Amino acid sequence: MWNEFKEFISRGNVLDLAVAVVMGTAFSAIVNSMVNDVIMPLVGVALGGLDFSGLLIKIGAAEILYGNFIQAIINFLIIAASMFLVVKAANSMMKAKKDEPAAPPAPTTEEKLLMEIRDLLKEQHQPG
Repeated sequence: MWNEFKEFISRGNVLDLAVAVVMGTAFSAIVNSMVNDVIMPLVGVALGGLDFSGLLIKIGAAEILYGNFIQAIINFLIIAASMFLVVKAANSMMKAKKDEPAAPPAPTTEEKLLMEIRDLLKEQHQPG
């Protein structure tokens, strides 16, 4: 069982997934900062200084923080739009790279020898 576990862990796709999760977690801090510290203040200014996080309804002792829910929806939409643009840009760069003509492969040893033979034969059959 231990050997099976080691084999499972050593597969590339498990390691790739682990790296993706760690990188995603680190990147989420950047995205959250962009949304909360850059975009949302601008949205607040555009909406006349409205701060969604302070919106709530009190029912007895309970507070329903629907402003936080609205903020989460806006964050999601901004993050989704940002990721859409990033993926779209990455896809267009990948497509542009695929559209570039590939350099011809270097001639093999056999091809080089055949070219030398061809050139020698041409030299022998030229008048002069």
